[in-house]
Amino acid sequence: MKNKNVVGVYATTLKDGTPSYRASITFRGKHIALGSYDSEKMAGKIYEEASGILSDQSYSISSYSSKMNIPFDKYVSLVNYRDKGMYISTPIYLENRFFKYYLSPTYSLTFDIEDLFYYSSHKIMKRGSHLFVADYGSQLSVLQRYGIKSYAVAGRDYQFVNDDPTDLRYENIIILNRYRGVMQFAEKGFIRYKAVIHVKSNYVVGKYNSESEAAIAYNKAADILIKNGIKKNFQLNYVEDLSPSQYADIYLKLKISPKIYELR
Repeated sequence: MKNKNVVGVYATTLKDGTPSYRASITFRGKHIALGSYDSEKMAGKIYEEASGILSDQSYSISSYSSKMNIPFDKYVSLVNYRDKGMYISTPIYLENRFFKYYLSPTYSLTFDIEDLFYYSSHKIMKRGSHLFVADYGSQLSVLQRYGIKSYAVAGRDYQFVNDDPTDLRYENIIILNRYRGVMQFAEKGFIRYKAVIHVKSNYVVGKYNSESEAAIAYNKAADILIKNGIKKNFQLNYVEDLSPSQYADIYLKLKISPKIYELR
């Protein structure tokens, strides 16, 4: 029930009987939940801060302070709703044709507006330099949405046009190498592809004119090594642009380094 002494605070109990206090606020006709807290005093402070944020334009994302009681994610949601008129539960601030997803007051990611639906319902988490979301019970890398594999290396397999790794708009990401063991390189003014496989150390499988040939050459080398008794779980490339018959034809004709056949 609503607490008569503190505006915006509702007293309730948890399943085990422990008292709990829910804070909420209504702004422009929308009821916004502010969370549940152990004390009436804290819930009241959260309500007061939320009221101030929604009514005072001077509060911006950079204004957030660790001295505030309101969680940062909720703070961003309130500022965005006040300024843009759309309430989003994740810490997103809308801009013109793109949006910012804030992980902290000083660290944000930039996305195309086409990704708004996905990230408005998926919370981004950061562990070290790894960015991921929880999706269907699994941890999925943010970069996977761009076709960037988990083993990819920035600068070698993909690059950012403006050199800003926080700018994740599609036009800012260039994928150089889509396949495992394949590296793009320039030779006499032409782009070529090198297949490299690792068995204790790196071995060059061969150099090829197309990315798909290099990917298939890697697979062929892995098959040979397994037949030769190398006990390693090689992750093979799936070349989706080719039919099974086209793949088989290229596989049979491809030449690979004789050293691969010698490895045991």
